[in-house]
Amino acid sequence: MSGAQFKVETFTLGPLQTNAYLLTIQDDDGERGFVIDPGMNPRRLLERIQGMKIEAIVLTHAHFDHMGGVDEVRKAAGCPVYIHDLEADWLTDPRKNGSMRWQDVTPPLSTDAAEYALDEGQKLELIGHTFRVMHTPGHSPGSVSLLCGGHLFSGDVLFRQSVGRTDLPGGKERDLYDSIRNKLYVLDPETIVYPGHGGRTTIGFEKANNPYTA
Repeated sequence: MSGAQFKVETFTLGPLQTNAYLLTIQDDDGERGFVIDPGMNPRRLLERIQGMKIEAIVLTHAHFDHMGGVDEVRKAAGCPVYIHDLEADWLTDPRKNGSMRWQDVTPPLSTDAAEYALDEGQKLELIGHTFRVMHTPGHSPGSVSLLCGGHLFSGDVLFRQSVGRTDLPGGKERDLYDSIRNKLYVLDPETIVYPGHGGRTTIGFEKANNPYTA
């Protein structure tokens, strides 16, 4: 494994201001990276990764605002896509990923199926680091969070002083709070949280200040 610490770059994309994350390292092989949640209208992200070795696209879940740029990024980078099996068919079905429902925001979206499945406890070896997959359902049935050291990519499960909505198809409020309290809040309080929307936070700050989980 690489000894180089990865860098996190945020690209806020599309009409719902979705955070796409580009994680990169610089080593003897040059700069390489992977993408978490390439949202809609990913032009700036595509410009940044031009000529870079992109090892994967990892989706925290398959709502349209998080997978809207998958086709463009996958074709530009020639990389595989990972998603939890519970939402595998959401990529190919605009009714399930929500784009059919929100046609004032987006045309119906679909993309080819993902190459790989994600599951609880799985370890992804990417850019010389190990990322642990945590199945954190509630916002959607296949929502996952990715943990590497003191870095947590939480998708739409946990936000700064807020939590993911549960009123969309497949959402379950009880599951969401179970995911947050029993999987995320047991992490080191200093863990940096990179959410699917809005600014970064920490596990400790949310435990102390998030009004939804008080």
